[in-house]
Amino acid sequence: MTEKKPGFFKRLFTPEGPAPDPVRPVPVASQVVEVPPPPGPPETTPAYVEEVVSPPAPVLPTPVADSVPERQLGWFARLSTGLRRSSDQLTGSITSVFTKKKLDAATLDELEDVLIQADLGLETALAITETLRRDRFDRDVSSEDVRAVLAAEVEKVLGPVARPLVIDTAYRPFVILMIGVNGSGKTTTIGKLSQRFAAEGKSVLLAAGDTFRAAAIEQLQIWGQRTGAPVVTAPAGSDASGLAFDAVTRAKAENRDVLIIDTAGRLQNRDELMSELEKIIRVIKKVDPTAPHATILTLDATTGQNALRQVEIFGKRAGVTGLVMTKLDGTARGGILVAIARTFGLPVHFIGVGEGVDDLEAFEAADFAQAIAGNPAG
Repeated sequence: MTEKKPGFFKRLFTPEGPAPDPVRPVPVASQVVEVPPPPGPPETTPAYVEEVVSPPAPVLPTPVADSVPERQLGWFARLSTGLRRSSDQLTGSITSVFTKKKLDAATLDELEDVLIQADLGLETALAITETLRRDRFDRDVSSEDVRAVLAAEVEKVLGPVARPLVIDTAYRPFVILMIGVNGSGKTTTIGKLSQRFAAEGKSVLLAAGDTFRAAAIEQLQIWGQRTGAPVVTAPAGSDASGLAFDAVTRAKAENRDVLIIDTAGRLQNRDELMSELEKIIRVIKKVDPTAPHATILTLDATTGQNALRQVEIFGKRAGVTGLVMTKLDGTARGGILVAIARTFGLPVHFIGVGEGVDDLEAFEAADFAQAIAGNPAG
């Protein structure tokens, strides 16, 4: 488990200096070995798929900032900006509600509406208003008092789910299956995770299981080059479950520490696509009955309430074990993470902002709560 960085929240609100230019990926040549597939293989013996193996490549150099703290500051400043869009909308509404000194029933009703509209969820909104009703009813109250209660309640909800992704060394490879809807950031998150694991000294193999899009295959190859991880791929249109079978087999043969399998984006309301995802999981288990050891759902923060439905359906069909929330830098709807945590209680491993290789951080409940409530750094 990565050691928690000290002073996170103070850096969260420190003004950002010039951000370093992102690494521009450079495609790498691949060796293609073509073997014609046998006709009509049964599901229990997945069709052989063409494998494109990127030759070993060194990790490409990343731009050198003036110092490590400044590079970290760029990440935290961008995250702060994303959360501030949520907090500015929320706290602005709270301030407009509290125009009277005495807290009365009408003010509490208005506040409840504001909190629900901020995607925090009905239960969280009720918890906050009931706390105020109990402790401050018919007494003087300010918007700062309300924001303090808001931060405390959000932290109470998020604290139990802020859990790191732990790679259990009892499994070799530790198989991670990345799932989510179209455009949620799965492939980019895989690249960032690969970088983290490589920095920890783990050997990583990537599998480009989004065989519907040639661009997704190329994107993962580029991430593999940047992070020094070989990539198992197949031509666009190949059977994704067959590729997953080959990837797990190869990872076991090479005694890899971690295998991360990408999958095609699929809408949760498309039954035939969710059935394909279930087939991928069944085929993986034919190689290793204990796998996948982590099934991580990536959620786009900009989707708001729709994310609740995604967690529900993917959880039922694929057995989600943890979440990554992406694109917090582009939304005022970051409060949806609170509603998801209260409703499902699934671990939130990481939050992401930006496209760079370092733009992924472990989720910390207290910092998120204070930021979304618009409270100044302590």
